[in-house]
Amino acid sequence: MERDDAVIGCVGEVLVGIRGTDGPGEVLVRVRGGSETFLAWAQEPLPRGARVLVVESRGTRQVDVIEWADPLEALGLDAG
Repeated sequence: MERDDAVIGCVGEVLVGIRGTDGPGEVLVRVRGGSETFLAWAQEPLPRGARVLVVESRGTRQVDVIEWADPLEALGLDAG
């Protein structure tokens, strides 16, 4: 299980709801100039469509995520 450091800090969207400590879901993450899917684990359940931030790589296309709200959006600024 090789850790994927490139994905840490990337933002994504939940495709298949994450069940918190009961099991993973699936996320689509913007990384390496494109988008890739990963199995995703979180401490709290997250519904489909939630925005997430990747905080750790478990290797073999598995990541740990937290719910994410872009602070620039709250200010009315666009990061892109």
